[in-house]
Amino acid sequence: MNAVAYKSKTLTAGLAMLFGTLGLHRFYLYGVRDRFGWAHIVGSACGVAGWGLLVTSELHSVSGWILTILGAISLFSAFLAAIVYGLRPDERWNAQFNTHVSNKSRSGWIAVIIVSVSLFVGAMLMMVGLAVAFQTYFEIHDTPNRLSQ
Repeated sequence: MNAVAYKSKTLTAGLAMLFGTLGLHRFYLYGVRDRFGWAHIVGSACGVAGWGLLVTSELHSVSGWILTILGAISLFSAFLAAIVYGLRPDERWNAQFNTHVSNKSRSGWIAVIIVSVSLFVGAMLMMVGLAVAFQTYFEIHDTPNRLSQ
């Protein structure tokens, strides 16, 4: 019989914020057999490879963009998970993860800080990513117009 362990809501949100692209929050909650945890690792590896292709091709590699977008999905979903976990009411959290243990999760200011930082950093990274993507798109597609002038 498996021993049921206490699962901290604050720790889960913190793991999602800091190491979510490695799936650590998923492995903490569901164990190493969690498919979504491994999907985070694969997505992050794709993102690193894609970013390498973009840097070496000066942002002109289509496969680099596709791989980078997969990595960004892993990154943004990790920040979103930190926000969702941090905002989940303690009663619902304990009903899902701590039903068979006497210790119950009680969130405080640390959870609020984790949610705030996740929201700020995630939104900032998304805006930077969109700005770079649109700038690159318009620079590539504007080149023929400048050459004809």
